[in-house]
Amino acid sequence: MRLFVFLIPVLLIGCDWFDNNSKEIFGSSTGLPKNCRAIIAANIDAYNRKEFPAEDALASIDRNCGRYGYSWTE
Repeated sequence: MRLFVFLIPVLLIGCDWFDNNSKEIFGSSTGLPKNCRAIIAANIDAYNRKEFPAEDALASIDRNCGRYGYSWTE
């Protein structure tokens, strides 16, 4: 029984469906990033294209993926 209780969390941690940020997710109608992985990738791409300065890209990442970010799942 103890082995079973130990294995369940280990198996869940390794599953992609358990991790909201295992792949980039975008809105179907807007195309906007919906999770932190997609937000960070979009900000890096925009910075590399010189669309935004580094301060704006980092502010977006902090606002959406920081400690109280909008993109964290419950």
